[in-house]
Amino acid sequence: MKFGKELASQMVQEWQAAYMDYNQLKKLLKDLLRFRHNHALPSSPGPAAGQRSLTRRLTMYRAFSGLTGRNSPRLRGSPRKNEDEVILVSAVEQEGSDYRYQTMFLRSSEEGGEYELVFFRKLDEEFNKVVKFYKGKVEEVKREAEELSKQMDALIALRIRVDKPYVGHGQGFGPEVRVAATAGNSAPATVIASVNAVKQGGLHMDVIQEVEMTTEGTSVDERVSAEKNRKDGRSFRPASVDVLDHVKINVDPDSPVSTLRNVIKSSKSDLSFSKEELTKAEEKLRKAFIEFYQQLRLLKSYCFLNMLAFSKIMKKYDKITSRSASKSYLEMVDKSYLGTSDEVNKLIERLEATFIKHFANGNRRKGMKSLRPGHKKERHRTTFFLGLFTGCSIALVAAIIVSIHAGDLLNHEGRGQYMDNIFPLYSLFGFIVLHMIMYGSNTYLWRRFRVNYPFIFGFKPGTELGFREVFLVASGLSVLALAAVLSNLDMEMDPRTKSFEALTELVPLGLVTVVLLITFCPFNIIYRSSRFFLLRCAWHCICAPLYKVTLPDFFLADQLTSQVQAFRSLQFYVCYYGWGDFKKRSNKCLESDVYEILLFVVAIIPFWSRAVQCLRRLFEEKDTMQGLNCLKYFSTIVALVMRTIYDLRRGPFWKIMAASTSGVTTIYSTYWDIVIDWGLLQRNSRNPWLRDKLLISNKSVYFGAIVVNILLRLVWMQLVLDFNEAPFLHRRAMVAVVACLEILRRGIWNFFRLENEHFNNVGKYRAFKSVPLPFHYDDEKIM
Repeated sequence: MKFGKELASQMVQEWQAAYMDYNQLKKLLKDLLRFRHNHALPSSPGPAAGQRSLTRRLTMYRAFSGLTGRNSPRLRGSPRKNEDEVILVSAVEQEGSDYRYQTMFLRSSEEGGEYELVFFRKLDEEFNKVVKFYKGKVEEVKREAEELSKQMDALIALRIRVDKPYVGHGQGFGPEVRVAATAGNSAPATVIASVNAVKQGGLHMDVIQEVEMTTEGTSVDERVSAEKNRKDGRSFRPASVDVLDHVKINVDPDSPVSTLRNVIKSSKSDLSFSKEELTKAEEKLRKAFIEFYQQLRLLKSYCFLNMLAFSKIMKKYDKITSRSASKSYLEMVDKSYLGTSDEVNKLIERLEATFIKHFANGNRRKGMKSLRPGHKKERHRTTFFLGLFTGCSIALVAAIIVSIHAGDLLNHEGRGQYMDNIFPLYSLFGFIVLHMIMYGSNTYLWRRFRVNYPFIFGFKPGTELGFREVFLVASGLSVLALAAVLSNLDMEMDPRTKSFEALTELVPLGLVTVVLLITFCPFNIIYRSSRFFLLRCAWHCICAPLYKVTLPDFFLADQLTSQVQAFRSLQFYVCYYGWGDFKKRSNKCLESDVYEILLFVVAIIPFWSRAVQCLRRLFEEKDTMQGLNCLKYFSTIVALVMRTIYDLRRGPFWKIMAASTSGVTTIYSTYWDIVIDWGLLQRNSRNPWLRDKLLISNKSVYFGAIVVNILLRLVWMQLVLDFNEAPFLHRRAMVAVVACLEILRRGIWNFFRLENEHFNNVGKYRAFKSVPLPFHYDDEKIM
């Protein structure tokens, strides 16, 4: 794989603009090479093979030296010549301690020198951009490390207080304490290397002792350990329960109870010193440490990839021009902040030691497994079963078509009875399978265009489903559903009993039961982590607005608004098998007032859930756009009610009401889809009438998506205006087709909605989730 593609595949996508623009620099070198070829200038004889090999090893050494902790003296403002006098590199000191690096090209008067001058200007621009970004991020992680240090101090004090409740306030722990002997006993953990802020220019860590009260004197081992840490520049700072006087527990409104508590009381509560409180605090801080560790690893990778990129591009320059400019330039890179800064490596090492000691009971393997979750492995059996189930589905579809034509079922007198009673039962599985196929297609496209959808959705690393897994589940469910349909195509009653076979008629109910059992199965089978993630988000949607609204929650709620007919099919299951005569394929559901009311309620629930989610975000974020979004869903609810009344009552008045409300919500929703959710139709953007950044280079795809979205939104209207009078298509089938078109529209919406979210993250360099911390300090000057 070429380095440019390898760099693009390994970079943090949200930081893409902050990386060295390798492709642009490579393009400038190609222009230089083309000029030299056109003017018959010597281009690439280069040094001898042995010298090239030595140069390559030296270059790679310089590229990696900044990551291995080797400290070099900082390059100052005075320029310095290199051996061949091709370039002069210098670091100009600016305000504070920042440096701006400049390269003076000494051979600009030579033929083609202007190309090389442009190259070095761009190279300096990219290098200064990388150094500035990296230094800013390092400063951020230092501040976060300081905050985590304070959080750990509070956690240690809380552990001591919970374990030894008789410890009094104002008591520090001096030489009269005894360090716990092992990390595996019932005593608190012994030592934490807490990541502290940089003080007076030097990064260090204080070692905090978690202790138990005792009357014994200080042991020899303690004095030896203290002396060793003193020589290393790390002094023991006794942990004291006094910090608890200045600490409160953060009550995050992420559950119904905490939400109600925040409404009634403050978002901060006093410590209760209970084990339950300690457990919750430990879990929150554990998540914060894991997220912070991932941030440090990505920052280290950012430094490594950029160092390597500068080495690669200078190697190409030397090869094209037959010069030896890379040595001087890479010395400057090596002595810059990017090459000499070692704070990230130190933080990683000490965070690992802290996490292993306090959150893995000293078990390094367990601790590192939590900090570095394994990457998801592609399994060949997934591809095999996907092919098998897909082939079986195609064969079953062919068998169903043959059976329908062989029995002339489309003209059978029992066709209407079948469509009214059996078709709604099986259409449920069609809606689910189609939605899964669309989601699988979305994951394929997101991965192809490097949209970081696992991060956006907040999936646990290594548990997200790829397109193969999604297609596998969809094809497996389609095989079960199609086999059930094939077994239930009989439209002839038993002439003796005047009824259908009971076992065959119970097949749809059995299939739904199997799907529900698998969905709620607690055992680790069939992607349990993903199933539970889906159920948790669904529960948050049901209980909205009592749970804090996150992107997975409102994204799922949007998906459910496109599955109204699926919910109505579930409602029909209950009525048909509960109160209907399934043996004779008859029901009186539409004659029930309760059933009619539930038709309204079931259709409204997804939109109501989404509307109250917007209200909660309006209340918390004070964003007026959330209020407008809420109005959109309320208008949809009104349109649904009017359309359902028209379906049940008919009449010109209800037709006018249904048409007018549907027209308003169609225009409102279409505008919101395209302009707000997708971020398109920006007149003054670099891509007229689209947006500045696009994942797909072919702009016609976006205009096509806009047109398709408008047309599929208008499908609402055809049911109201009775454009569906087709003699060859039953009304139930027409409703199912319209529902499928809405699912297709939702699948298209999903891709561009997440694309827009991805660019929002890129614009803000947002590559990490903010994790709520357990403790709040009343006085930030404490510690």
